[in-house]
Amino acid sequence: MEQQVTLANSAINSKNPIYQRRRMFNRIMMSLSLITVVFGLFWLFWIIMTLLTKGAGSLSWSLFTEITPGPGSAGGLKNAIIGSLLMSAVGTAIGTPIGILAGTYLAEYGQRGWLAPVTRFLNDVLLSAPSIVIGLFIYALIVAQQGHYSGWAGALALAVLVIPVVVRTTDNMLSLIPNNLREAAFALGCPKWRMIMMICYKSARAGILTGILLAVARILGETAPLLFTALSNQFMSWNMNAPMANLPVVIFQYAASPFKDWNELAWAGATLITLFVLGLNILARSLFRK
Repeated sequence: MEQQVTLANSAINSKNPIYQRRRMFNRIMMSLSLITVVFGLFWLFWIIMTLLTKGAGSLSWSLFTEITPGPGSAGGLKNAIIGSLLMSAVGTAIGTPIGILAGTYLAEYGQRGWLAPVTRFLNDVLLSAPSIVIGLFIYALIVAQQGHYSGWAGALALAVLVIPVVVRTTDNMLSLIPNNLREAAFALGCPKWRMIMMICYKSARAGILTGILLAVARILGETAPLLFTALSNQFMSWNMNAPMANLPVVIFQYAASPFKDWNELAWAGATLITLFVLGLNILARSLFRK
């Protein structure tokens, strides 16, 4: 017993070369980790401060009450904001049920067979696919067939981007639920569909809602899919069967223009999207923590 205590004390002795080497290696790795964290936070802070510096001054009530102006005229982003919210809402309404049902199948019914692993692989591919590819796909599938851009095509492109995020989140959250809860429900004679509805969904609702919010945060800033599907509209329009204004495309167009007033609106729109997405991410993290 005394010999074991002596060996333990010698192992943590500061004069032990093995202990010194490991302590030095630990300090190096901790320093590198801290440097990378500070490096990432520096650029994030710089981006946010740049947006606030150049865009906060253009945030006003007219930004939400007036439509996009012509060069040299005063105006706002009302039509672009409403178009983005409308297409994002429709895309989320289409993609969320599909994503939840697909994630439920993977977690609850896909334990055996080849379909679930293949579906997870394809979902991961879709999750990491460039959004411009989705835009080109919807363009070839809908826009080219109809012969015109439309808000419905833009909403469908956004729905395709929502699906893999919700599928992954739903699958992961349902997989974390202990099997004891499922077995207890089965022991009481509960059918599987009711067990999923009453136990699994209630236990994983915070995580599933987090995935939905993260999916919404992703599609709010997507420009490439909307360039090929909804394009834009200079006027206020609620007709989703026609080209529809949206914030990402308007920011892209106004930021590249030579007009100063358009550049200011582009900075204001970028600041608006950033603050909204930041708020959604904070809300999602708060729900997930609970």
